[in-house]
Amino acid sequence: MRTYLTILIKGAAACSVVAFGLSACASTPIPNEKIAVAKASVQRAEQSGAPELAPVEMSAAREKLARAEKAAASHDAAPATQLAEQANVDAQLAEATAQQQRSRKAATEFDASMQALRAESMRSTQPTQ
Repeated sequence: MRTYLTILIKGAAACSVVAFGLSACASTPIPNEKIAVAKASVQRAEQSGAPELAPVEMSAAREKLARAEKAAASHDAAPATQLAEQANVDAQLAEATAQQQRSRKAATEFDASMQALRAESMRSTQPTQ
């Protein structure tokens, strides 16, 4: 009876180790979807003018995306996931920074235009002597 119990315990322990090993592999799949989302964010940022208006943020996004793709190719799921998420955030930041720069430029141009109109209005309303 004692031998049977020992075999049963060892068998259960072996099954636990195998199950744990398999669950560890299954819990970190290669993040293809996250990499695709990051790629789309980088493309949107590029189309928004980020390479010119937010070059530092854009460079960080591209570099992290490349590293994520390399990690995924090496089946390093955890770093690939983390880098893809960071690339996505960096690309979104680059896009937002580009939008902010465009908005700031438009506001400056609008202010200059309004100032010119005020000056013209003041000249046309002054009595001539």
